[in-house]
Amino acid sequence: MSFIITGASGRMGQSLVKILSSKNLPVIELSRKSDLEELSASSKSVIIDFSSPEYFDKILDWSIANKVPFVSGTTGLTDKQFEKLKTASSDIPVLWAPNMSLGVAFVNKLLKSYSEIAKDFDFQIEEFHHRHKVDSPSGTGIFLQETLKKAVNKEVPEVLSVRGGGIYGVHKIWAMSEEETISLEHQALNRDVFASGAIKCALWLSSQSAGQYNIEHVIAG
Repeated sequence: MSFIITGASGRMGQSLVKILSSKNLPVIELSRKSDLEELSASSKSVIIDFSSPEYFDKILDWSIANKVPFVSGTTGLTDKQFEKLKTASSDIPVLWAPNMSLGVAFVNKLLKSYSEIAKDFDFQIEEFHHRHKVDSPSGTGIFLQETLKKAVNKEVPEVLSVRGGGIYGVHKIWAMSEEETISLEHQALNRDVFASGAIKCALWLSSQSAGQYNIEHVIAG
């Protein structure tokens, strides 16, 4: 299996390259749009994309043209780009997630059970990220917020976002009544947790037929 890493010069890209190289797995590093023009796909390739919204369309187009499974954790995508991803799933297997941590996927799954306490509780999500994090709230915060809103079937306050230091990522979901509180929290201890999750997703996706998948499918096996 050859792993094509787009956005390879970024923090996530470097983490992916480090882990894959340590396992002696073939890695192709792409840092610029022009790199794609010189790339030829093998029958055993998979893309792991952590680039940018500006680069996303070109990478996806290449994946479709070359029938290569496409895993992406790029955030800040537009509705049009999500529609394009959905259309691509008719031709190739695709998996997008704002957070590649299997733990975050599990927390998101647990949030669906909050429908059972929706009537008597108020809810709030807060997140902490390093000072270099550009999007606020993060893609993960928005992802969890959407799941929570659907579960409790009511409006929920905007995600409280804090940026500082070198925090990899903390997401905490509060459920609050007049008599008790519940808090569900996930902490990322290093950046490798996201890279490892993306690699697991890529390995799983490489054996799937065309379609649109998420990390819950990976957890379920």
